Parts: sequence; C-alpha cells; structure tokens
Amino acid sequence: MKLSSQTLFLALIFAGGIALAEGASDPDVKARQELMASNGAALRTLGGMASAKIAFDAAAAEAAKQVLVANAAGTLVVFKNQASDPASHASNSIWTAWDDFSAKAGDLGKAAEALDTTSADSIAAGLGAIGGTCKACHTAYKAS
Repeated sequence: MKLSSQTLFLALIFAGGIALAEGASDPDVKARQELMASNGAALRTLGGMASAKIAFDAAAAEAAKQVLVANAAGTLVVFKNQASDPASHASNSIWTAWDDFSAKAGDLGKAAEALDTTSADSIAAGLGAIGGTCKACHTAYKAS
C-alpha cells in the first residue's frame, strides 16, 4: 500500500504532538496540544494499519476513527479562548478568521466520518482526505 504525501505530512506533524503538550503552561494551550497529540496517536494507529506496519484490527481502527471525529468537534471548544503561551503554535489568525477555521475543523470531521475502517486498504484510501484537511488547517493556522 502506498501512502500519500498528505499522510506522511500527518505523521511528521503529529509525531511531535506529545512533546509539545508537555511544554505548555496555559491550560487552554495545553488542552489544544493534548487534542493534537491525541489526533496524532489515532493517525499513527491508522497509518500503521494502512502501511501494514501494525496488524489490522477493525475495533482499534474504528476507535482511532472515533477519536478523530470527536476531536474535530472538540477543536472549536479548545480553541474558543485565545491564549498566549510560548509553547503555542496557534496563529492569531484563528480568531480573526474564526468562520474559516471552524469550516476547516468541520472538514476534518467529515473526512474522519467518511473513513471506511473495514480493511487496511480502505483505511489507506481514506487517509489522504484526512491528511488534506489537517494540512489545509495547519498551513493556514499553525504558526512556526
């Protein structure tokens, strides 16, 4: 199975998510980073199955999908309050372009909902759409 460049982008983005959550002192920023780390863990599970690096497990795949669905909805909750923390990578444009940011979070939810977790091949086929939504949001709203 071939993974798309968007899927590889996801792996790189979320690989550092756990480390980021440890550095935040602001509770809002910490909650955001924990949500992103949770997305990363779910994507590592799904990506591992799609690439046959871990054995396919339908229940684990569905659980990872549900994490992404829940976190897409939870994104607007954890980003509601603008916060300042040196460990934050959130661009201030999130709050000035809230409608677009909200739409991008919704796009992740739709892509995650559409993910077919019945086989490793179907997961691989759907990860590109999820990766595209993550990349679009991170490109627009993640500060370096």
